[in-house]
Amino acid sequence: MILGKYLTSSNRKSFTVSSLVIWVSAFVMGVLASIPKILRLNISFREVAIDSLIAFSFSLFVWYYNLFTLPRVLIGNITTRFFGLRLVKSLALGIIFMAILVIINQLFFSSYGFGSMILMYQFRGILINLTIYLFLYLLYQSYANQVIAVELERIKSDHLAAQFELLKQQINPHFLFNSLNTLKSMVDIGDEHASDFIVKLSNFYRASLDTKKLDVVSMEEELKLLDSFFFLLHARFEEGIHIDVKLTVGHKASFVPPFVLQLLVENAVKHNVVAIDMPLHIEIFSDEDYIVVQNNLQVKSLTEPSTNLGLQNVNQRYQHITGMPIIVNDSGKYFTVKLPVYENFSR
Repeated sequence: MILGKYLTSSNRKSFTVSSLVIWVSAFVMGVLASIPKILRLNISFREVAIDSLIAFSFSLFVWYYNLFTLPRVLIGNITTRFFGLRLVKSLALGIIFMAILVIINQLFFSSYGFGSMILMYQFRGILINLTIYLFLYLLYQSYANQVIAVELERIKSDHLAAQFELLKQQINPHFLFNSLNTLKSMVDIGDEHASDFIVKLSNFYRASLDTKKLDVVSMEEELKLLDSFFFLLHARFEEGIHIDVKLTVGHKASFVPPFVLQLLVENAVKHNVVAIDMPLHIEIFSDEDYIVVQNNLQVKSLTEPSTNLGLQNVNQRYQHITGMPIIVNDSGKYFTVKLPVYENFSR
């Protein structure tokens, strides 16, 4: 089983087993392994004690070796298969360690044949090794399932939060009020583009309703939405804002979360001076496996402190659909957001 790739560093909890469980189970293994000898009436207590000590020591070795080699932290590329190289190594080292214990035992009971003893103890050791390995495997699987269940709930919660934030962005009252004020001004002066403005505004909010339940939309749909949004911005700021889109054919055929480009453009307008004598230039272009949204920085002198909720919203949505974060860079001259390209999508 491959653990989910969405496990974040904050949720990578270490897997451990209580020392009490290890020592008690090793003691029980030692007692159980000596039962056949205990049933022999002529066996001495010293021989039983040493026999139990060998099984106890071997069990401790198997426990701690397998815990040491077991992945303590759940990461996306870790598998928890039962049969594999870890099991082979555990059995091989167990055989070597048991041979050492048998040699030590020969120092106390040289009357027993070494050949018969090594076979008996190795068989017993393999059974103990497989039993502990299986028990540890089941514990780890249970732990992994619990962590994945918690992680899936977290992702679900983050996605719902992102959808809520997206809805708030889509019905941003400030943008609506500004658009209506712009429309009023256009009507007052008899601007011939007023009717186009109404159509674009209607298209923009219709798209908000049509796509609010979608995880992704085609880049072509997103660019059409951006075109409507830019028309509204251009009517308000005129030559104070410019958007240049240069995407490759492959990237134009990709998919993005709805309203991502609009949100990033709106974010640029919110935090920067937009004026005819200080135009805001926004570029959207392809860069290998990323779609880059970049604007020149001319930060407003008086502005509300940024909460970064917009960028967090975009990042959560990309984490949800691709498992990859966005890349944000502020060079002091340009503000850049790199969006991972998402091509594999079927409706």
